[in-house]
Amino acid sequence: MIIASYDADVLEQAFGIDMSGVEGLGTAAGWGRVAPGRATDSHRHDETELFVIVSGRGEFVIDGERHPAAPGTVVLFEPFESHVLRNTSPENTGPQDGGGDGADLVFFTQYWRDAQRAATSAADPVRKGFGDRPVFVFSTPPTPNGDLHLGHLSGPYLGADAFTRYQRMTGAEAYHLTGSDDYQSYVVAAAAKDGSTPAETAAHYSAEIAETLRLMDIPLDQYTVTDQDPAYREGLRDFFGKVVASGEIAVTETDALYDATTGGYLYEADVKGGCPGCGSTTSGNICEECGEPNTVADLTGPRSARSDAPPTTAPAARWTLPLHAYAGDVRAHHRLGRVPARLRELADRLFRRPDLTIPLTHPSTWGVEPREDGTDGQVIWVWPEMSYGFLHGIQSLGARLGRPWKAADPAADWKIVHFFGYDNSFYHGVLYPVLYQLAFPGWTPDIDYHVNEFYLLEGEKFSTSRRHAIWGKEILTPDTVDSVRYFLASTRPEGTRTDFRRAAYQATLDDTLIGTWQQWLNDLGARVAKHHGGRAPDAGNWTAEHSAFLARLGTRLAAVTGALQNDSFSLNQAAAELDGIVRDTVRFARAEGLLTDTPGWEDENRTAVALELAAARLLAHAAAPVMPRFADRLAAALGTDAPSTWPRSVELLTPGSAVTLADAVFFQPAPPAPTAPPAEPELTPWLTGVARTVLRLGDDERIAHRTLTQLAAGSLQAVTVQYRILDALDVDLSMDELLHGGTLAELAAVIAERAEPSAVAALTSGDAR
Repeated sequence: MIIASYDADVLEQAFGIDMSGVEGLGTAAGWGRVAPGRATDSHRHDETELFVIVSGRGEFVIDGERHPAAPGTVVLFEPFESHVLRNTSPENTGPQDGGGDGADLVFFTQYWRDAQRAATSAADPVRKGFGDRPVFVFSTPPTPNGDLHLGHLSGPYLGADAFTRYQRMTGAEAYHLTGSDDYQSYVVAAAAKDGSTPAETAAHYSAEIAETLRLMDIPLDQYTVTDQDPAYREGLRDFFGKVVASGEIAVTETDALYDATTGGYLYEADVKGGCPGCGSTTSGNICEECGEPNTVADLTGPRSARSDAPPTTAPAARWTLPLHAYAGDVRAHHRLGRVPARLRELADRLFRRPDLTIPLTHPSTWGVEPREDGTDGQVIWVWPEMSYGFLHGIQSLGARLGRPWKAADPAADWKIVHFFGYDNSFYHGVLYPVLYQLAFPGWTPDIDYHVNEFYLLEGEKFSTSRRHAIWGKEILTPDTVDSVRYFLASTRPEGTRTDFRRAAYQATLDDTLIGTWQQWLNDLGARVAKHHGGRAPDAGNWTAEHSAFLARLGTRLAAVTGALQNDSFSLNQAAAELDGIVRDTVRFARAEGLLTDTPGWEDENRTAVALELAAARLLAHAAAPVMPRFADRLAAALGTDAPSTWPRSVELLTPGSAVTLADAVFFQPAPPAPTAPPAEPELTPWLTGVARTVLRLGDDERIAHRTLTQLAAGSLQAVTVQYRILDALDVDLSMDELLHGGTLAELAAVIAERAEPSAVAALTSGDAR
């Protein structure tokens, strides 16, 4: 016999509460106490765990859903279920008997490992789903200082769209939200270059962005244009006021940078320098390479975009947040939802700093000023602003749907899912959870994060100034959108930087989508027309190969399901599994086709064709989140409705369904590439003029497409060219770049990318000598 009694004197700290073990029961077991107003740490594990509430009252929070906990309540947690036990009694009232207000919540627990149960739970689509909770999927609001190119589209926007489509097919109430981030300082810079106002520039590019998303087949449930939403400004001021009212932020004087000539305050696009974290060249406030924030004043070798003089340092009084005080809170938040290790590593790296004080306001005339005194002429920094923008988007969506969703009162059942680039990780995964905690101390935001890296173009970053970009509107048409979406899904930078290469895209279109997918579907349609009158046959006699192929399709279904689920979402893997369905089926069809016209095997041949049609039906459903037009067209050619629900099993096509695959066209060859020569970089005439002067070349000699080495430039002459570039444009090319970095035209493009636009404009307009 084993008798164990609860003993408060032997409890020790574990999982954020008080625990003690019970030995000899054959499973791990123990007593636990949750003090009034406290809760266990949120955690998930591979054991099955049984809770029995003995006294006190509270609630269980299981994967975001709340359930009452009272004496006599028994709860069995499946492996990997996130769970919290909270004592809802008020704090600091002292323990009481009888389980009333102020009483400890006492429970008994047993837990054990069951490998089969854990494996089943790990793959359970119901457990991985969101139940009846509303799911708000956000792609980072783009900055309206330009349109979207393929680098943008491959990341948050395609990812969030495919994720939302899949969730809806599984029955979730999922919405895709984004908007235009109008109050970015980069809009001011673009407006100055365009000769317009920031409001005009933001409105123009916001409309262009929305149209590009439409061309990409990315419908949005909410598109918030922050400068045009009449309720946005006051809602943002209310949110910032709640953060101020927490008493955790204050107006403090910290160092800032100023332009030495104009006296203007410098941040974000106004300044460049060395990142204090990794040393890479970065703009103010965030480093795209390592993801770490900077305070601008801590940049090494800062350079102003407004003048050539080195910036000056002086104190500035701004609303600031001592973010380093919230390391434990951020870590607890990261244990609640899906947070990739890449993001958690960034947070841990940041919190190793002794000080992480972040300004929340900046001097500017473009943005929303807080109501609070003490920072006249300053606006709420656009990145903290965005944390409110997400809640405002939910409220705006709710207003249209007749749902009581309020930005000022976020609900416990909201599931929020963010898609963003790694350079935005600090804001989304570190800053925003702290701001939410300060503004809404009673709300525990349940947020999942999906992060992508940079997408390169032909091995280099997408660049507008170097004309090194493929814009969405250049490539997206009704005939190309499926192939573009598939290729981007296959190559998007999910765990590491990846590359869009035109030749690879062309090969995928020609060899995979047209040469394999479409050829198989057309051939299958021709065989159905020839042998079955254009109608899907019923399966006949099954061979061992037939049942093995059906099982193989089931494995593919499970794999693509896993690739699109929240915990393991990967469009790279999803695209690979779609192609796997086709290639598996092509191999099966070739093997079975040996007996197509052989008398005596008609029943088996019918089964083989029925299985190919089942594969085509599976492809239509599984492709719907990634390639919605293709999925709809394929379903129509199979005589079925457009895919709207996610399949739980592989199903044969209904016998007698009209099949019109033989002449179906799902993908079109790319049009011939234009033969016109590419536009010359705008600095080419200036740089060739410098080279002619230094090398004493005649004006009639064409040199733009020759290198300095080909022009017989010596080291002293190259140094002279180097100095001329540095003096005119503050761009320091290395000798290796000058002599081996390409033709003069290619060097001109590199210089234009690194130079400030105002300096380039001055040279090309003839104002500089």
